[in-house]
Amino acid sequence: MAPQHTREDVVAAHRVVGGATVVALRGEIDLLTAPALSERLDTLTAHPHPELVLDLRLVRFIDCAGLGVLCRARNRALARQGRLRLVSESVGFRRMLQVTGLSDVFEMHTRLPHPLPDPIISS
Repeated sequence: MAPQHTREDVVAAHRVVGGATVVALRGEIDLLTAPALSERLDTLTAHPHPELVLDLRLVRFIDCAGLGVLCRARNRALARQGRLRLVSESVGFRRMLQVTGLSDVFEMHTRLPHPLPDPIISS
């Protein structure tokens, strides 16, 4: 009998703080969850000058599809004269960005940029 794998969908809660939209993500960002997350981030980057902060500190797994979603959101924000910042304490995630050549592409932080408070996580 094959082992059963469990997975957790990505959960995103967002709020606007000081002109920036803070999106707190948790769970897994992979081939199955990437399309819904991409659609949500497309909505958040649809207006001029989007200021987006993606809090990835509670993301347990991200694959190449997830990286594609982050790249798309960054490109959409920049195309509209906006900004995308990523928040992650994960050494593994930073290493993934280095290996894929994306470490200089994203503005990275280990905690929410000041003066943004920690976002409220909703289930």
